[in-house]
Amino acid sequence: MSSQLVYISTITGIQNPPFSSSHHQHRYLSQRTYIPAKVYEHPAALLLERCSSLERLRHVLPVVFKNGLYQEHLFQTKLVSLFCRYGSVVEAARVFDPIDDKLDVLYHTMLKGYAKVPDLDKAVNFFVRMRYDDVEPVVYNFTYLLKACGDEAELRMGKEIHGLLVKNGFSLDLFAMTGLENMYAKCRQVHEARKVFDRMPERDLNGLARMALEMVTLMCEENLMPSFITIVSVLPAVSALGLISIGKEIHGYAMRAGFDSLVNISTALVDMYAKCGSLGTARRLFDGMLERNVVSWNSMIDAYVQNENPKEAMVIFQNMLDEGVKPTDVSIMGALHACADLGDLEKGRLIHKLSVDLDLDRNVSVVNSLISMYCKCKDVERAASLFRKLQTRTLVSWNAIILGFAQNGRPIEALNYFSQMRDWTVKPDTFTYVSVITALAELSVTHQAKWIHGVVMRNCLDKNVFVATALVDMYTKCGAITTARKIFDMMSERHVTTWNAMIDGYGTHGIGKAALELFEEMQKGTIKPNGVTFLSVISACSHSGLVEAGLQCFHMMKESYRIEPSMDHYGAMVDLLGKAGRLNEAWDFIMQMPVKPAVNVYGAMLGACQIHKNVNFAEKAAERLFELNPDDGGYHVLLANIYRAASMWEKVGQVRVSMLRQGLRKTPGCSMVEIKNEVHSFFSGSTDHPNSKKIYAFLEKLMCKIKEAGYVPDTNLILGVEDDIKEQLLSSHSEKLAISFGLLNTTAGTTIHVRKNLRVCADCHNATKYISLVTGREIIVRDMQRFHHFKNGACSCGDYW
Repeated sequence: MSSQLVYISTITGIQNPPFSSSHHQHRYLSQRTYIPAKVYEHPAALLLERCSSLERLRHVLPVVFKNGLYQEHLFQTKLVSLFCRYGSVVEAARVFDPIDDKLDVLYHTMLKGYAKVPDLDKAVNFFVRMRYDDVEPVVYNFTYLLKACGDEAELRMGKEIHGLLVKNGFSLDLFAMTGLENMYAKCRQVHEARKVFDRMPERDLNGLARMALEMVTLMCEENLMPSFITIVSVLPAVSALGLISIGKEIHGYAMRAGFDSLVNISTALVDMYAKCGSLGTARRLFDGMLERNVVSWNSMIDAYVQNENPKEAMVIFQNMLDEGVKPTDVSIMGALHACADLGDLEKGRLIHKLSVDLDLDRNVSVVNSLISMYCKCKDVERAASLFRKLQTRTLVSWNAIILGFAQNGRPIEALNYFSQMRDWTVKPDTFTYVSVITALAELSVTHQAKWIHGVVMRNCLDKNVFVATALVDMYTKCGAITTARKIFDMMSERHVTTWNAMIDGYGTHGIGKAALELFEEMQKGTIKPNGVTFLSVISACSHSGLVEAGLQCFHMMKESYRIEPSMDHYGAMVDLLGKAGRLNEAWDFIMQMPVKPAVNVYGAMLGACQIHKNVNFAEKAAERLFELNPDDGGYHVLLANIYRAASMWEKVGQVRVSMLRQGLRKTPGCSMVEIKNEVHSFFSGSTDHPNSKKIYAFLEKLMCKIKEAGYVPDTNLILGVEDDIKEQLLSSHSEKLAISFGLLNTTAGTTIHVRKNLRVCADCHNATKYISLVTGREIIVRDMQRFHHFKNGACSCGDYW
């Protein structure tokens, strides 16, 4: 992008400027063009003046054409201005481009439109075109571009525009200097912002109101008393820095100055206290406000959403409605965010209906929030429907739909949307790449992981903490734990999510000791562990059989860090105790829980009962599971397998009959393997693959080899058929088909990566150990719970899984 501005100083050597059509010629016209009375008094002119939305503007457009007014400068200027105002720069350009005698003001309006969207690339291209067309720049051209640079954190381009601004004689202009200061501040260049501020020829209160906190300090040193505008403007800076002590000083000053009764000041204080972590103080201020406007309500709703209390956010939203306050787009977006966090689809739909009633359903920001809400509430089809209907798709729209499909276990669709986004020439940002990386982590395809890593490196985003954290998580989920640790070690900045990703990675790979060591290292630093950290550590202990360490972490979480356990923590603790065979302790733990146990808790208990063949506790856990989640056939199958292991055939039959009556089925096993950049999926016993005959022929020979090496099929896993049929059914499990296909289509020494949607069965686990032995291959299997690294006849889990 930076090279675009080079043309400005050498325009005489360029024949075809960007955006320009071959027939266009620019002419200097007086900015006071004569407009006949019949034009500006025409009813169509009045209709344009009263246009308040893009839809209404489109309705007026045929009237302009019908009355032959399209060639009038007044209507051309007004149409360009209105289309730009309502964010439809494409339609503005359709009006602008055919005009032969373009007024300079049209160029300035179009540039503002491109910068407002914002689309920095197109804005800069259009600015270049202006220079080709001999349009003299005005100070506002630079402020528009600087704002776009700041919004997109494009520091390099901002500096180039700074240079052009100086070259064009605007270095002492107050508006230009304020725009420069804001651009540098948004790009986190505080010292550069301060230099600009120091060079400003005058400092008024309105300018100071936008300055950073240190600028206000300087203002006070110069004996300029901050106005209420300054206070309202500086409080967000306090929030961003988390300096609650300074916030309290400003609060005190506002009270002494008599500003605290002003609704804008009270609202800003509510927002500041909430963002500085003092939600209780924020709520007391809010409750004590004599007057509240819709912004006050919005601030309180946002406060609860941002402080992870969506339930109370919805209470505030309902109170706002009860008091007759009309919600704005910000209110609706806050409520939708709360619904998304709660996973409350029903309330989300009600908010959607309310947005339609308020005529906000065409607001692109509201639609983006709706897409995110539906995705988080697992209704991705509805989200996709809204996305398809969007006439103006912003970068946020694309990011929301990509992340939505990625987080709902549909990575292929997420990647397809990313491909469409690039086809539409929408420039991805950091959030886009994080969403795509999340999709590839779900897909667990190493080649694709390396591809996206290369893409972010070429875009110089690999040092971004959010992208790097996503890369760590992706590589752990692709089985490349060593690569993940290398990226982790190279990071100069780490958030709590970064530590969590690496700790969880070690856990799912069965390297519990490394997870504990990293957790200890984290505790020595400045970043405090959160609930997810402890969940990752306890799960890591569970996968590796480190029971005492897991128990210690659970108590540490409550006593040392004052973190209340969530249902996931309780489920992890039951899994920790249950896998280790401490079933009595696990059941007692469940009975002593201060909250009602959920499905995941009893599910962990039932899984442990299968490992240790305990019918008594299995029946107790299953009874609760059937009450809580009667539609999940997987738990019925698990109970039937426990009965089968205990030779309780009558009860096996009862469970199966019950499943038939209820129409319940077990989720079919599916395994995926990537070969030559293509993902191949296999279901148990399927013959749909084009190479099925070769795969089954190879698998038959492979089974013979591993039997010779000592493998014995566990035919007890299958009931109701002859032993030879049992072996055939076992040998056609999806893992074995995927592994066979991988061996057939890769060279010796290549590691086979397999992904399975369910827990690996005991027979396949045993068989894969022997396959790794007789083939000399390393085989990495990622199931729904963890990774299994098979090599030389052994598994990394040590048969503890």
